[in-house]
Amino acid sequence: MNYILVFLGGGIGSILRYGLSQGLKRFNFDFPLATLLANGLSCVLLGFTLSLFSNQSISEQQKLLLITGVCGGFSTFSTFTNETFLLAQNGNLFLAISNIFINLLFCFVCLFIGMKLS
Repeated sequence: MNYILVFLGGGIGSILRYGLSQGLKRFNFDFPLATLLANGLSCVLLGFTLSLFSNQSISEQQKLLLITGVCGGFSTFSTFTNETFLLAQNGNLFLAISNIFINLLFCFVCLFIGMKLS
C-alpha cells in the first residue's frame, strides 16, 4: 500500500509541476521561474506537512503520500540543475549563479512559511 501512496502522490506532484510549467511557458522568461515556483510551493507543502507530522497530526501513510509522493514529484532538483547548467553554457553566468542562490533562499523561506502555516 505504501508504494501505491507514493506512486499516486508522485503522479499528482508531477502533473502539478507540468501544469505550472505549461502555464508559465507563454511568458518566455529568461529565468527558470516555473522550476523556482514548483520548488518553492513544494517546500511550503513540505514545511506544512513536516510540522503536522512532528505534532502527530498526520499518519505515516499521509506523510508518504504528501511528502515523498507529492513533494517529490512536484519539486525538481534535476530540472533546476539542468536549467542552471544551460544558463551558464549559454553565457548567462550571472543568471546561473543567481538561480542557485535564489532557489536556495526562496526554498528555505518557503519551508519556514509552510511550518508557520501549520
